[in-house]
Amino acid sequence: MKIGAEDKTKVRVMVAVVALAALVLLYNLVGSSSSAAGPQADQSQPAAKKPAPDNSLDPTIRLEILRASQSVTYHDGGRNIFRMEEPVIPHPDFPPRPRPGPGPSPGPQPPGYTPPDIPLKFYGFASNPGEPKRIFLWDAGSVFIAREGDIIDRRYKVVQISNASVMIEDVLTNFRKPIPLTASNER
Repeated sequence: MKIGAEDKTKVRVMVAVVALAALVLLYNLVGSSSSAAGPQADQSQPAAKKPAPDNSLDPTIRLEILRASQSVTYHDGGRNIFRMEEPVIPHPDFPPRPRPGPGPSPGPQPPGYTPPDIPLKFYGFASNPGEPKRIFLWDAGSVFIAREGDIIDRRYKVVQISNASVMIEDVLTNFRKPIPLTASNER
């Protein structure tokens, strides 16, 4: 009867691997039981203060911690944590922003207040049948093409285009100024 032991080197390697595995298993079993007991403390030396055991899974109520948390008072710091909006602080250079409405900036202005100038000038317009009117505005060598509702130069909004003028609003100050649709020689 043959059991596959014809190659002697393979058999010797297999026996060595099995013996090594048995030694590792025996070491782990004996080592884990002796390490669980822990080293014995020397009784002649004074006992060192042992760290408190971790009672994180202890379900008992610890009243001293509850009493300590009840004595803490909340200081809000002047901020409402339940609102996203920050309080509006009026800028000293500009009057309070009025609500948008028709016409120039409504409401009383402080004495000596002059609204900032809107530098846009009429350059031309285009109106094709079936399309909204487009206006061409000029400012310092740049020509802007816009329809009603468009923002020009990240600051000026085209509010309304009529046959005689274009209503432009400065979105930073809500100041509105009509620009007449007439030829200008200031280019």
